Amino acid sequence: MPLAHFDGALAVVTGAGNGIGRAIALRLAESGASVVAADIDLPAAERTVTLAKTLGAGGTAYQVDVADRAAMETFAAEVKEAHRVPDIVVNNAGIAVAGSFLDTGVEDWENILGVNLWGVIHGCRLFGGQMRDRVNALPNKPDKPNFGGHIVNIASAAAFSPWRAMPAYCTTKAAVLMLSECLRAELAGSRIGVTAVCPGFVSTDLVDHGTFVEGDDATTERLRTRGQKAIKLRNYPPEKVAERVVHAIIKNKPVVPVNFEGHLLHTLSRVSPASLRLLARIPARG
Repeated sequence: MPLAHFDGALAVVTGAGNGIGRAIALRLAESGASVVAADIDLPAAERTVTLAKTLGAGGTAYQVDVADRAAMETFAAEVKEAHRVPDIVVNNAGIAVAGSFLDTGVEDWENILGVNLWGVIHGCRLFGGQMRDRVNALPNKPDKPNFGGHIVNIASAAAFSPWRAMPAYCTTKAAVLMLSECLRAELAGSRIGVTAVCPGFVSTDLVDHGTFVEGDDATTERLRTRGQKAIKLRNYPPEKVAERVVHAIIKNKPVVPVNFEGHLLHTLSRVSPASLRLLARIPARG
């Protein structure tokens, strides 16, 4: 069953220090949830919690590297001990690597796989396990079945479409989408919902902090500037993504494309994958 009421809920959000993660944390707090804001940047997570508390909800900040298995295991255990098993988990933390496949080094692959995929795997495995165990430990009443929780994984419209300019990013987001679909099927019997949210261009600092693996410094700066201008021109605020996340939890949606390009790529991936293969050939020009 979907979680229709957030009052008293405990929500864990990774990458909550800024951008989409902060917007989701604040939207959940505004809806009555107590928020555990996790980020590799602790001061940023603390600022999110400060803002959440102005909305009337409780909150706690944690510093954690989602790519670090041991750190995530410690984090999940601390959340359970200091609070309880969360009702909502949003695996949002992510990074970007741009450049051709043959120019993307092993270290770049390890970095983006660590955050974008392993971070989601750790969050799903650890908190999903806690949610399932909570359901199994309680007697199930036919008139009031146990609600297990809800996991939201932030993928991307890039999960629907290949692109020669961002093979590493597209690969990780496609993997997050498939992981979410598989996990949804597995946890349905425990009344735990799983949603993959797939935004297109959103006004965040993803490009600012992204890694560009092709060309010299001047080329990298030109590509970064172009990306920043495109995002500014698109002008899609992270708060709108947060609204879709809350709606997805309430309605227990499996896959949620966000904004025009998200819906377009999702549709094309089903009705005309050949057109996406043609679009994938477009290079990112400096």
